[in-house]
Amino acid sequence: MRAVLPLLLCALLVGCATAPAAGPAAPVGSSLEGDAARPALASGWVRSELYFGVGKANIDPSVAPIGEAQWREFLDREVTPRFPDGLTVLDAYGQWLFRGRAEPERLQSKVLVILHEDTPARSADIEAIRLAWKQAHGHQSVLWSRQPVVVAF
Repeated sequence: MRAVLPLLLCALLVGCATAPAAGPAAPVGSSLEGDAARPALASGWVRSELYFGVGKANIDPSVAPIGEAQWREFLDREVTPRFPDGLTVLDAYGQWLFRGRAEPERLQSKVLVILHEDTPARSADIEAIRLAWKQAHGHQSVLWSRQPVVVAF
Protein backbone atom coordinates (compact mmCIF):
# COMPACT_ATOMS: atom_id res chain seq x y z
CA MET A 1 0.00 0.00 0.00
CA ARG A 2 2.89 2.37 0.81
CA ALA A 3 4.30 1.96 -2.69
CA VAL A 4 0.94 2.72 -4.29
CA LEU A 5 0.42 6.03 -2.46
CA PRO A 6 3.32 7.92 -4.14
CA LEU A 7 2.19 6.65 -7.55
CA LEU A 8 -1.38 7.77 -6.88
CA LEU A 9 -0.15 11.19 -5.76
CA CYS A 10 1.98 11.58 -8.91
CA ALA A 11 -0.98 10.62 -11.10
CA LEU A 12 -3.16 13.27 -9.42
CA LEU A 13 -0.50 15.96 -9.86
CA VAL A 14 -0.01 15.10 -13.52
CA GLY A 15 -3.77 15.39 -14.04
CA CYS A 16 -3.72 18.89 -12.51
CA ALA A 17 -0.90 20.00 -14.79
CA THR A 18 -2.62 19.20 -18.05
CA ALA A 19 -4.06 21.94 -20.22
CA PRO A 20 -7.75 22.76 -19.69
CA ALA A 21 -10.22 21.46 -22.23
CA ALA A 22 -11.06 23.87 -25.01
CA GLY A 23 -14.33 25.76 -24.63
CA PRO A 24 -17.15 25.59 -27.14
CA ALA A 25 -16.24 26.61 -30.65
CA ALA A 26 -17.55 29.91 -31.97
CA PRO A 27 -20.46 29.55 -34.40
CA VAL A 28 -19.43 29.42 -38.05
CA GLY A 29 -19.31 32.93 -39.48
CA SER A 30 -19.17 34.65 -36.09
CA SER A 31 -16.42 37.02 -35.10
CA LEU A 32 -15.02 37.36 -31.62
CA GLU A 33 -13.03 40.36 -32.83
CA GLY A 34 -15.75 42.96 -32.31
CA ASP A 35 -16.06 46.05 -34.48
CA ALA A 36 -15.68 49.82 -34.07
CA ALA A 37 -19.07 50.23 -32.36
CA ARG A 38 -18.85 47.00 -30.33
CA PRO A 39 -15.19 46.21 -29.67
CA ALA A 40 -14.03 42.86 -28.37
CA LEU A 41 -12.33 44.75 -25.53
CA ALA A 42 -12.02 48.50 -25.04
CA SER A 43 -10.99 50.93 -22.37
CA GLY A 44 -11.72 54.65 -22.42
CA TRP A 45 -15.42 54.03 -21.93
CA VAL A 46 -17.74 55.16 -19.14
CA ARG A 47 -20.97 53.90 -17.64
CA SER A 48 -23.37 56.83 -17.39
CA GLU A 49 -26.42 56.51 -15.19
CA LEU A 50 -29.15 59.13 -15.42
CA TYR A 51 -31.88 59.29 -12.77
CA PHE A 52 -35.29 60.63 -13.86
CA GLY A 53 -38.22 61.20 -11.50
CA VAL A 54 -41.41 59.95 -13.13
CA GLY A 55 -43.87 59.39 -10.28
CA LYS A 56 -46.20 61.67 -8.35
CA ALA A 57 -44.14 63.78 -5.95
CA ASN A 58 -45.08 63.52 -2.28
CA ILE A 59 -44.17 67.13 -1.45
CA ASP A 60 -44.66 69.19 -4.59
CA PRO A 61 -48.19 68.61 -5.97
CA SER A 62 -47.35 70.60 -9.10
CA VAL A 63 -45.08 67.77 -10.28
CA ALA A 64 -47.31 65.53 -12.40
CA PRO A 65 -46.46 61.87 -12.84
CA ILE A 66 -44.98 60.91 -16.22
CA GLY A 67 -46.71 57.92 -17.81
CA GLU A 68 -45.03 55.03 -19.59
CA ALA A 69 -46.10 56.37 -23.01
CA GLN A 70 -44.53 59.77 -22.22
CA TRP A 71 -41.33 58.07 -21.07
CA ARG A 72 -41.12 55.96 -24.26
CA GLU A 73 -41.74 59.02 -26.41
CA PHE A 74 -38.89 60.81 -24.62
CA LEU A 75 -36.59 57.83 -25.19
CA ASP A 76 -37.53 57.69 -28.86
CA ARG A 77 -37.10 61.45 -29.41
CA GLU A 78 -34.11 62.37 -27.21
CA VAL A 79 -32.14 59.28 -26.20
CA THR A 80 -32.24 56.66 -28.95
CA PRO A 81 -31.10 59.02 -31.75
CA ARG A 82 -28.04 59.92 -29.64
CA PHE A 83 -27.29 56.37 -28.46
CA PRO A 84 -28.75 54.00 -31.08
CA ASP A 85 -26.40 51.11 -30.23
CA GLY A 86 -28.14 50.34 -26.96
CA LEU A 87 -29.11 51.32 -23.46
CA THR A 88 -30.81 49.94 -20.38
CA VAL A 89 -33.73 51.38 -18.40
CA LEU A 90 -34.42 50.28 -14.83
CA ASP A 91 -37.56 51.04 -12.85
CA ALA A 92 -36.65 52.41 -9.42
CA TYR A 93 -37.91 54.24 -6.38
CA GLY A 94 -35.95 57.28 -5.31
CA GLN A 95 -35.77 59.98 -2.71
CA TRP A 96 -33.67 63.07 -2.11
CA LEU A 97 -33.77 66.11 0.12
CA PHE A 98 -34.15 69.50 -1.55
CA ARG A 99 -32.34 72.36 0.14
CA GLY A 100 -34.54 73.98 2.77
CA ARG A 101 -37.04 71.10 2.96
CA ALA A 102 -37.76 69.20 6.16
CA GLU A 103 -38.47 65.83 4.54
CA PRO A 104 -37.20 64.06 1.44
CA GLU A 105 -38.99 64.05 -1.89
CA ARG A 106 -40.03 60.49 -2.77
CA LEU A 107 -41.24 59.19 -6.13
CA GLN A 108 -40.97 56.47 -8.73
CA SER A 109 -37.96 56.88 -10.99
CA LYS A 110 -36.30 55.57 -14.13
CA VAL A 111 -32.57 54.88 -14.23
CA LEU A 112 -31.08 55.10 -17.72
CA VAL A 113 -27.78 53.23 -18.10
CA ILE A 114 -25.62 53.92 -21.15
CA LEU A 115 -22.13 52.54 -21.81
CA HIS A 116 -20.30 54.88 -24.17
CA GLU A 117 -16.95 56.24 -25.23
CA ASP A 118 -15.54 58.91 -22.89
CA THR A 119 -15.47 61.77 -25.39
CA PRO A 120 -16.65 65.39 -25.35
CA ALA A 121 -19.27 64.56 -28.00
CA ARG A 122 -20.79 61.77 -25.88
CA SER A 123 -20.78 64.03 -22.79
CA ALA A 124 -22.58 66.70 -24.82
CA ASP A 125 -25.19 64.09 -25.81
CA ILE A 126 -25.78 63.22 -22.14
CA GLU A 127 -26.10 66.92 -21.26
CA ALA A 128 -28.60 67.41 -24.09
CA ILE A 129 -30.74 64.56 -22.73
CA ARG A 130 -30.67 66.02 -19.21
CA LEU A 131 -31.62 69.49 -20.46
CA ALA A 132 -34.43 68.14 -22.65
CA TRP A 133 -35.96 66.30 -19.68
CA LYS A 134 -35.77 69.32 -17.37
CA GLN A 135 -37.32 71.56 -19.99
CA ALA A 136 -40.07 69.10 -20.93
CA HIS A 137 -41.12 68.28 -17.37
CA GLY A 138 -40.06 71.26 -15.25
CA HIS A 139 -37.73 69.21 -13.07
CA GLN A 140 -34.86 70.89 -11.28
CA SER A 141 -32.35 68.16 -11.99
CA VAL A 142 -31.46 64.84 -13.57
CA LEU A 143 -28.71 63.14 -11.61
CA TRP A 144 -25.79 61.96 -13.76
CA SER A 145 -23.35 59.41 -12.37
CA ARG A 146 -20.26 58.38 -14.39
CA GLN A 147 -17.86 55.52 -13.81
CA PRO A 148 -14.94 54.37 -15.97
CA VAL A 149 -15.47 50.88 -17.38
CA VAL A 150 -13.76 48.38 -19.62
CA VAL A 151 -16.23 46.83 -22.04
CA ALA A 152 -16.27 43.75 -24.23
CA PHE A 153 -18.95 42.76 -26.71
